[in-house]
Amino acid sequence: MATTRAQMMQQTRAKLIAAARKAFTEKGYASTSMDDLTAAVGLTRGALYHNFGDKRGLLAAVVEEVDGEMATAAMAQAERRGGSEWDKLMAEGAAYIEAARNPEVRRIVLLDGPAFLGDPSQWPSQNACLAATMRSLETLAAQGTVKPVAIEAAARLLNGAALNAALWVAASDAPDRVMQDATATFEQLASGLLVMDQGPTG
Repeated sequence: MATTRAQMMQQTRAKLIAAARKAFTEKGYASTSMDDLTAAVGLTRGALYHNFGDKRGLLAAVVEEVDGEMATAAMAQAERRGGSEWDKLMAEGAAYIEAARNPEVRRIVLLDGPAFLGDPSQWPSQNACLAATMRSLETLAAQGTVKPVAIEAAARLLNGAALNAALWVAASDAPDRVMQDATATFEQLASGLLVMDQGPTG
């Protein structure tokens, strides 16, 4: 079966994103040239411009992919651990913070992403995380597990805390110690949302 134009474009995008993920992790965004990226997959600058506009556009696509994978992995880890809806929400936050030790996540999402793309709360991938957290809090509110609060405000504050904890881990010279402190404190702060006498069951 002949490859369609749309399929070819999708394949080209996938090649450039894969090459960028590798180069940005190893060299950093600023030190990676467009020629490095295109030569690695046998493409021209024109292909990069056509698919992403420029190198910054390619970074945005890479950040969206890696950050999305980071969030998906955190949710999957929480599901494997099981427990209550609250336990799963806390496990997701902990897994997100822990992911900051992954070299690809650290360099692309937590260091270069904010430096070159601006406020992470405006990224599509972060908006998807926000929506998922709001759904979890709505379920918890319906169960009477959390206090009556403005759901979006609570979700934004929880997600912001997890993101800033991950940024702290990524920038630290002692990421393991910082991760433990950040995770424990994140859970302590979040527990303020719980109705009295209810706590993590795991």
